[in-house]
Amino acid sequence: MEMRVENLVVGRGGVAVLEGIRFTLRAGQVMVLRGPNGSGKTTLLRSLAGLQPPMAGTIEAPAESIAYAAHADGLKSTLTVRENLDFWAKIHATGPVDAVLERFNLTALATRPAASLSAGQKRRLGLARLLVTGRAIWLLDEPTVSLDTASVAIFAGVVREHVAGGGAALIATHIELGLEAEVFDVRGLRADPDGTTARGAFEASFDAAFGEALP
Repeated sequence: MEMRVENLVVGRGGVAVLEGIRFTLRAGQVMVLRGPNGSGKTTLLRSLAGLQPPMAGTIEAPAESIAYAAHADGLKSTLTVRENLDFWAKIHATGPVDAVLERFNLTALATRPAASLSAGQKRRLGLARLLVTGRAIWLLDEPTVSLDTASVAIFAGVVREHVAGGGAALIATHIELGLEAEVFDVRGLRADPDGTTARGAFEASFDAAFGEALP
């Protein structure tokens, strides 16, 4: 399972933010999305996830292969930890969640309402949903926010296991996760406010990320 992106342009409010985006995310690969705050990383991830249409270009990946984790944890506050995961497991028909609870160190919290969890616990529960989706391509927007060092290590281990099993992950993050990953930096892909394509900047960014010259 892979995602192919060609000549993509994404924007906010009808104004292009990033352009000339081109990459292939392959099975077994982690790609780290880099760029300063406000550079368009979230806009790109939302477009890749199908939550907003791109302004131009193509995204080739089956919609049912993609799982997206955003800044919000997306939890039902009145449901318990287990009930939240059971809800998503039923939607995706992926079965019991006991192993997922254990993997994210949530077993002892299984009967607690999500509303009573700390910020870090909520984040772990939100990320645990990735494992019950059964989907191959993970698009993750700053997934380690609110996580302590131990929880970051748990998350990195889960990603490592996911790609070792043939999955793929595109992660927007400012921290080092200790993963073998390619870096895709969006700084050279900022759209020109006058509407002209910064071709030279795009080539430099692409070459820096992948070490290849464009034809």
